[in-house]
Amino acid sequence: MINGVINIYKEKGYTSHDVVAKLRGILRQKKIGHTGTLDPDAEGVLPVCLGKATKLCDLLTDKQKTYEAVLHLGITTDTQDMTGTVLEEKEVCADPSGVRACIESFLGEQQQIPPMYSALKVNGRKLYELAREGKEVERKPRRVVFYGIDILEMNLPLVRFSVTCSKGTYIRTLCHDIGQKLGCGGCMESLLRTRVERFDVKDALKLSEVEKAAEAGTVLSHVVTIEQMFSQYGEIQAPACFDKMLRNGNAVPAKCVMEDGTRVRMYDSSRRFIGLYEFEEKKKQFRLITMFCTPEDFAESRKETP
Repeated sequence: MINGVINIYKEKGYTSHDVVAKLRGILRQKKIGHTGTLDPDAEGVLPVCLGKATKLCDLLTDKQKTYEAVLHLGITTDTQDMTGTVLEEKEVCADPSGVRACIESFLGEQQQIPPMYSALKVNGRKLYELAREGKEVERKPRRVVFYGIDILEMNLPLVRFSVTCSKGTYIRTLCHDIGQKLGCGGCMESLLRTRVERFDVKDALKLSEVEKAAEAGTVLSHVVTIEQMFSQYGEIQAPACFDKMLRNGNAVPAKCVMEDGTRVRMYDSSRRFIGLYEFEEKKKQFRLITMFCTPEDFAESRKETP
């Protein structure tokens, strides 16, 4: 079984679940999960977690993401993108400087109302299911953060821009909100996710490329290992007296002093990577955050011991 993260280029027409299903067939393993849904018409970076790395899915979902989008001003649709039904068309009266100022005003923390055409659930029903039935329900605004917005090209009514944002942000809704603020309406024409954490679009592999790599036996060269995913953290190798505690997922006493909340990669005395730990200053110990070493790994190591 392959354990790690592979940077997939999700092409148009595929759902994120489609990508996972196809990878299960290509790599011949079931334990695979993606790190954040992309709409079928969107494309770009989709980190996919393999094997034990599926425990990283939530961690990667929380990371900042960067997108390149095309905003189409003057058109409002029910889906907030060009795939939906046009609800209203208006002339774009704002000049380029006014459009730029409006877009840049969204920098920082914002309250965003999720679109009806989304997979969020209200009372157990997905919003897009309700929307398809012609129903609209109240959605609570959610806190999102736009860390950077750069206009790449402006040829009104089209504006191509790059945006780096927090998790849970809908770029479709950003386009809609910009149009509303300008008074002419707006929707998203296209979307490309260019970066998630360390994964960049220039390094992403299409499914056909993964399939060729699998046939050639070179897939592992494209996989970021679990340890590499935590390369930004320091490491601790515990002495043998703590091995049993580590294998049971217990906290272990600290032999050093660190700032409270500091995270480290923890290894046992045999240099086996156990998982991600966090230093608790009050108790002078390292507490387990996520374990990646399984009972099967320990069993295998006992078999190898003469």
